[in-house]
Amino acid sequence: MRLHKLTLTAFGPFGATQEVDFDALSTAGIFLLHGPTGAGKTSVLDAVCYGLYGAVPGARQSPGTSLRSDHAPVDRPTEVRLELTVGGRRLEVTRRPAQPRPKKRGGGFTTEKAQSWLREYDAEHGWKALSRSHQEIGEEIGGLLGMSRDQFCQVVLLPQGDFARFLRADAEARGKLLGRLFDTRRFAAVEDRLAELRRAAEARVRAGDEQILALAQRIAQAAGPAAEETPLPEERPGEPGLAEGVLQWAAAARSGARERLDIARCVLTEAEERTTAAGHALEAERELARLQQRYEETRRRAAGLEDRRAERDRCHEQLARARKADLVAPALDLRDEAERAHRAAVGALERSRAGLPAELAEAGFEQLADRERGLRVELGALDAARRAERRSREIDAERDGLERQTCSDEELIQEAAEWLAGWDTTHRTLREAVETAQDAATRAEQLAGRLDPARRRLEAARRRDALGAQEETTAAALTRARERAVDAHERWLALREQRLRGIAAELAGQLVAGVACTVCGSDEHPEPARAEAGHVDRATEEEALAAHQRADRARAEAESELGVLRERLAAARAQAAAPDDGTDATGPARRDSASVAELRAVVDRLTRDHTDAHRLAAGTHAAREALAAAEREHLGRLDDRQQAERRAAARTSHREALDREQHALQAELLKARGACATVAEHAELLERRAGLLADAAEALRAEQDAAERLKEADGRLADAAFRAGFDTPQAAAARLLGDTAQRELQRRIDTWQTEAATIADRLAEEDARSAAARAPAKPEEAQVAYDLASKALRDSASAHAAAQERSAELVRLSRRAEDEVRALGPLRQEHESVARLAGLTAGTSVDNERKMRLEAYVLAARLEQVAAAATVRLQRMSSGRYTLVHSDERSGARRAGLGLHVVDSWTGRERDTATLSGGETFFASLALALGLADVVTDEAGGVRLDTLFIDEGFGSLDDQTLDEVLDVLDSLRERDRSVGIVSHVADLRRRIPAQLEVVKERHGSAVVHRAGGTLSG
Repeated sequence: MRLHKLTLTAFGPFGATQEVDFDALSTAGIFLLHGPTGAGKTSVLDAVCYGLYGAVPGARQSPGTSLRSDHAPVDRPTEVRLELTVGGRRLEVTRRPAQPRPKKRGGGFTTEKAQSWLREYDAEHGWKALSRSHQEIGEEIGGLLGMSRDQFCQVVLLPQGDFARFLRADAEARGKLLGRLFDTRRFAAVEDRLAELRRAAEARVRAGDEQILALAQRIAQAAGPAAEETPLPEERPGEPGLAEGVLQWAAAARSGARERLDIARCVLTEAEERTTAAGHALEAERELARLQQRYEETRRRAAGLEDRRAERDRCHEQLARARKADLVAPALDLRDEAERAHRAAVGALERSRAGLPAELAEAGFEQLADRERGLRVELGALDAARRAERRSREIDAERDGLERQTCSDEELIQEAAEWLAGWDTTHRTLREAVETAQDAATRAEQLAGRLDPARRRLEAARRRDALGAQEETTAAALTRARERAVDAHERWLALREQRLRGIAAELAGQLVAGVACTVCGSDEHPEPARAEAGHVDRATEEEALAAHQRADRARAEAESELGVLRERLAAARAQAAAPDDGTDATGPARRDSASVAELRAVVDRLTRDHTDAHRLAAGTHAAREALAAAEREHLGRLDDRQQAERRAAARTSHREALDREQHALQAELLKARGACATVAEHAELLERRAGLLADAAEALRAEQDAAERLKEADGRLADAAFRAGFDTPQAAAARLLGDTAQRELQRRIDTWQTEAATIADRLAEEDARSAAARAPAKPEEAQVAYDLASKALRDSASAHAAAQERSAELVRLSRRAEDEVRALGPLRQEHESVARLAGLTAGTSVDNERKMRLEAYVLAARLEQVAAAATVRLQRMSSGRYTLVHSDERSGARRAGLGLHVVDSWTGRERDTATLSGGETFFASLALALGLADVVTDEAGGVRLDTLFIDEGFGSLDDQTLDEVLDVLDSLRERDRSVGIVSHVADLRRRIPAQLEVVKERHGSAVVHRAGGTLSG
């Protein structure tokens, strides 16, 4: 990386634009950046860092601080432009921080966002822009440099104070600096990750132990009294013996539970036997009581059955007669049905003959059938006539449709002709509407461009009038302030002159006898002056002076306020008179003295015109749509008229064909209709006549059949009544009973017989007779004995079930405990492995003898490289006396790894770097910084650092050591490097000709280049 040019504007102490030509300064290899304290030497380095990274080093970037110069005018933006070559590419970075700027409209300030630009120089095309994104520029610069901002500030700017502290720091402080430079966060992340894994594994092991203990508590609850015999194990979660102790204790609890289960099983068996015997005794007593009660009940039922015997005989006789009458019932039903059918047939025959002609009123079946067949033949001949009649109606319908279509098309043609007659006028009107709307849109845009300037002039005129009135008030106040200042000044001068006239009396008041006079030196004061009336003392004069100073400050403030006010008034007047509203130059709005009312009238007129134009312009789209719709309708109406004309020609030929077909059909129908109006009416008449004949013939045949069936039914009824034992059919009919009545009689008979059989069977039971002969049964006493035995059985069963459930639960929980112990084994092994590895990387393990953390181990290797690189330059600076070495020994209770010692070749002993003197500390820290720069450069990917800066520290060196240090710095030119020394040591200005001086001035610092040749001794 080589710096070429740095341009600063309103940055830090630099109020104006300053340029630093690093190419000219780097010609000599070493150049000096000097100036008085507070001039801004460090601000130049801050600008380099800000140009590259968009931020300044260290605390100077803390919240609340501003990079903007207090000396810069408000309209000059703060900007840093840095031109450099890095990675073989010549780039230019321009950055502006977030900063306030005056508002474009109105007063006050607004905050402008930070901005960045990146350009690259191409030999063929010159400068070309690459990006304006902060993020993209940061990634591009960071990728080319290969180092972060902290690394750049530590490697390129080389702050000597930090490295002096680095020499004397402890291992932790060195670790923080080296970790920031070499970015060993990944190793610290490995330590944190291993520690996190250790904590996670420990938590899983502890959770597993807690789960095992929870299972042990549940086993204790399930074991009940068995758990009291053996206490729970005393190990805590995390102890290795916890799992084995819980398993042994669970086995003991299971054994005790099984013993109690065996005892409960024996007690349950005995209770079951007692309950069974009591149940048998209870059943025997209940059976005896049942048989005794059954025998007594049977005797009562037998007595009642004998009382109902007469009723049973009467029902039996009535049922027998009804069953004989049932033999005649089918014949009776058949005769009634035949009689009803005969009456119905006679009535139907009479009704059918009523519709026949008089000559057929007494006709027989054959005559009626012959006449029906003749009509059917005539009816079949009318099918062709029906089809012709249907076609004639269809032709009439088609002709009516053609007439309707003809009328519709004629109306459409007439309507289209009327609409097309006015098409030219309509089309011209719509086009004029579109052109009017477009002109209004153009005028609206023009008026909008004139309206905003007019409004700004109106607002400026209002501010002008308000500021004019305020100017008069402020001018009057300034006049009064000037008068008060003059009065106060004159009063102070008068009092001062009056005091000087009486100064002798004031001095005499300070004389002391025997003490020399401060004026004449005499220690005798024979005639001291006396104060006259109205003498002015020192306090009065100082009070008048303070009043004069206050009045003068008030006058200055009034003048400043009036000046600012007049500047604002001039700006308002200029803006109010700006000719940017498009009005006539001779009009009132063009005059510098245009009033607010005149400008308001202009704004109102423009507003009205703009509103009217905007309203007309808003109809542009609607006008265009109306024109397009009208054109589409024009084309549609032309097409509709042509289609209607073509359809009219086609209908004419179709109508002629229909007329010819209709004429042929009418001749055929006239013959087929006969005396009727239509063929359908003629066919309906024939159909009706044939139907009457068919109905009459069928009714005649049905009446003859019904008379024959009635005769047969009378003969069958008489024969059935005789065979059933009845004298007449009427006698049999009188004995008939319905099915419901017969079923009721049969049910009563069957009930009596069933009851008699049941009673006979029960009286014949041997066990019932034997039970009746025994003593009365006592089931209540047997029930009490059975209840006591059942209660004892339930208690025993509950105890057995509880013991069985406890044993099963203990087995289940023990298996879960065994599963948990087996699952915990791999977790415990994993925890041991991770804990050992985490202890090694954290430096807390006994296996880590030097107690070195992993990050410290990596940093120790880097520190060893830095010490080796720094020793090369330190030996030259110290004339071969000192060598820096890395030490990994422990110091007391501290961890080892980041120790730094210096070897003194004069004594041959190794000692701590904190024992170096001030000058030795400086060149040792300088050598360390240069060595660190080389190592960090290699670490960053070998990026060349062609420009370095060394900030302060040279004042602690003697002449010889300073020469040696400068020789070492001069040797950096061998690697084509340029070194900038930031110092205010006067001797360096004589030794280093190429200089950049920062001059501190009242209105901001400035830089001055002083070119020179090679390095002088």
